[in-house]
Amino acid sequence: MNKQQDGKGRSSKKPGMGDIIQILKGEAKGKQGKVIVLRENSVIVEIGVNSKTDEPIKTVVNHKNYKLI
Repeated sequence: MNKQQDGKGRSSKKPGMGDIIQILKGEAKGKQGKVIVLRENSVIVEIGVNSKTDEPIKTVVNHKNYKLI
């Protein structure tokens, strides 16, 4: 399915593991992150690292709320 077939003017290409996305809506709007888990309706993204604990900062983003970079 391409941009003209899905009727919304958006590409239906979903990211793969390790791809970089930019978040368009929500608390993390404007941030970029690496896809670590791909789900049916969303992706789990690593958007940074906590400087105090060295743990990754992760968030869940719905497929319609990001764009693939």
